[in-house]
Amino acid sequence: MSGQISQISLLTAGRDRPYALGLAAALTAAGVPFDFVGSNEVDSPELHTSPQIRFLNLRGDQSKEAGLVWKVVRVLAYYFRLLRYAITAKPQVFHILWNNKFELFDRTLLMLFYKLLGKKIVFTAHNVNTRARDADDSWLNRATLRFQYRQCDHIFLHTEKMRAELVSGYGFPASKTSVIPFGINSTVPNTALTTTAARQRLGLGHGEKVLLFFGNIAPYKGVEFLVDAFIEVGRREKNYRLLIAGRPKGSEAYWAGVLAKINTSQVRDQMTLRIEFVPDAETEIYFKAADVLVLPYTHIFQSGVLFLGYNFGLPVLAANVGSLKDEIVESQTGCVFPPADAPALACAIEAYFASDLFKNLDARRGAIQTYANERYSWAKVAAITTRVYAEVVTH
Repeated sequence: MSGQISQISLLTAGRDRPYALGLAAALTAAGVPFDFVGSNEVDSPELHTSPQIRFLNLRGDQSKEAGLVWKVVRVLAYYFRLLRYAITAKPQVFHILWNNKFELFDRTLLMLFYKLLGKKIVFTAHNVNTRARDADDSWLNRATLRFQYRQCDHIFLHTEKMRAELVSGYGFPASKTSVIPFGINSTVPNTALTTTAARQRLGLGHGEKVLLFFGNIAPYKGVEFLVDAFIEVGRREKNYRLLIAGRPKGSEAYWAGVLAKINTSQVRDQMTLRIEFVPDAETEIYFKAADVLVLPYTHIFQSGVLFLGYNFGLPVLAANVGSLKDEIVESQTGCVFPPADAPALACAIEAYFASDLFKNLDARRGAIQTYANERYSWAKVAAITTRVYAEVVTH
């Protein structure tokens, strides 16, 4: 690889630490030299120990506690540093993992700027159209997406369904796309913490049947269906516990409605809420305290939370949307249920806790981890990615 391309630039937008660091480690193992354009949020010791990596903290601090004026100043300063970097950057390939703060600018003028500099653009589309997922789409959003995609020399996607949408909806050539696994999240700590200790730290009972919802809370996540289903099963068995860990994102009104339903339910005392950002250092507590992860989503292609659950050997109950069904081995790593259907989810919950998968959970966790590490290996991601880097340079 190093003989075909001297260096690439990984543009992370300073976020999504698990994916950015996972890819960085994979590229390092593959022998690829690269610039890692990041921020305080994604900075990590391993980015400073390899001679293959040139870490550039162009984004700096992104703390939400800063005042509005300072937020504006630091974003503008970041764009200035990014433009200056692009002009002088030696890498031939710019690999964009995420757009920055001003998406319309990133999709149009910034893309044109990169192309005028003669850069080859590789883009990872984690979602083909995020706003369509969030029911906030518009002609301007679609037009700028189409423009950005057409400036790309190659696009990575995580599922065949995503590729089909990109090709049919945006006219992008299938020959310039690659489907890559969503690399397993291995950046969060996974210590010797036991289930018993994790439950003690969260105030949960040792014998409770714990269902976990983890991550940002937004309308497309379908939390209301999980709450309705839990109310149904919780009435019948007092040993169930619903653990919701995450923070609202994009719609405070949505969460307010869900919270009102929770607070007026007959099983409120069987629900534990941690409505806040969960730092990496505390993530394992929730996944080790749980018996099953629930993804009641109503619209999504793929979920990083699913792979985070697999990283801890946790089975998953997932709505049959996007490609989630393709990622679950029925009765081995979890099961799927019809989306937006609380009674069906209630049945899935009760069926899971009556299953051999749950009864032998301690023994099955290791098998789930092995399955995930093989299927969603970062080595597979690196093999496809490095091949594409070499191809776009020679065309």
